[in-house]
Amino acid sequence: METTVYQNYFRIRLWALAGFMALAPICASALQRVEKAAHPAKKHVLRHVVRKTAEITPLKPSFGQLAGLHGEHDALALKSSVALVVDQDTNEVLFSKNEQAVLPIASITKLMTGLLVSEGNLPMDESITISQADVDTEKGSSSRLAVGTELSRGELLHLALMSSENRAAHALGRTYPGGMQHFVELMNARAKALGMNDTSYAEPTGLSSKNQSSARDLATLVNFAYGDPTLRELSTSTGYQVEVGRRTLQFNNTNRLVKNPAWDIGIQKTGYISEAGQCLVMQAKIAGRKLIMVFLDSAGKLSRIADAERVRHWVENSPLLSRKGAPLASHSPERQVYTN
Repeated sequence: METTVYQNYFRIRLWALAGFMALAPICASALQRVEKAAHPAKKHVLRHVVRKTAEITPLKPSFGQLAGLHGEHDALALKSSVALVVDQDTNEVLFSKNEQAVLPIASITKLMTGLLVSEGNLPMDESITISQADVDTEKGSSSRLAVGTELSRGELLHLALMSSENRAAHALGRTYPGGMQHFVELMNARAKALGMNDTSYAEPTGLSSKNQSSARDLATLVNFAYGDPTLRELSTSTGYQVEVGRRTLQFNNTNRLVKNPAWDIGIQKTGYISEAGQCLVMQAKIAGRKLIMVFLDSAGKLSRIADAERVRHWVENSPLLSRKGAPLASHSPERQVYTN
């Protein structure tokens, strides 16, 4: 009897153990699924990263580059392909490089624009509204003077000469008595009257590459414009604020040299479009001499400023140049540079 009971007991234990062993893999698999759901394993995925190479559009070469002027070297290692330094009092040329080359002059144009507006004796307090016609369709340049902005003629002249504001310059020409076409005709007539025979204007901003001149002509313009107190004051102003609606807009001079205490600048204007390169004209007093400097088609954003500094250091550190009767330093494709 006891044997039978014990046999049955062991049979039950064996059946239970066999059932547990049969269920164990199933339970273990279920447990693994639960754990994976709670803590998903990190997947190591091989990703193929495709990097797009940015398409760099090459800058349009300047007219000076196309003419091979950048291959010319000079004693001062200027980056401008055209340069001219003239004594304002004696008209003596201290330095010249391709001074007769006729090239686009960009916003140097605005110096003639300002001259005509100043000579026109127009009311400077007259309100002028920026219109859609003043928006640049030539180069697509931007402006903080939105269509509908109302400023006085005097304010627009200030912004055109100091910060090279294109819409301001265009509005000045558009609202000149007789309209834009007449204004451009006056620009060309004024150039001829000054003896600027290499100069031609197509519009008042300088955005068009058809606005062209030579270093000699621009030196003539700078010399004449220097006689206008308004142009001297506005072009050398370091900064200016205008009220546009509820906003106050701060504009600064495009020529950083006007803030430099080492420079005594009487009048100046900068310019840039790709066809013209970096440009700068100015009158400055250096080592006791009033000098007119012209730099056209300079390569590099700050190169025109660096060229002006090179000329200043050259004049200041050359005993013969710091007084009247300085020697001529010139350069042209036909001859080398000579500096005594």
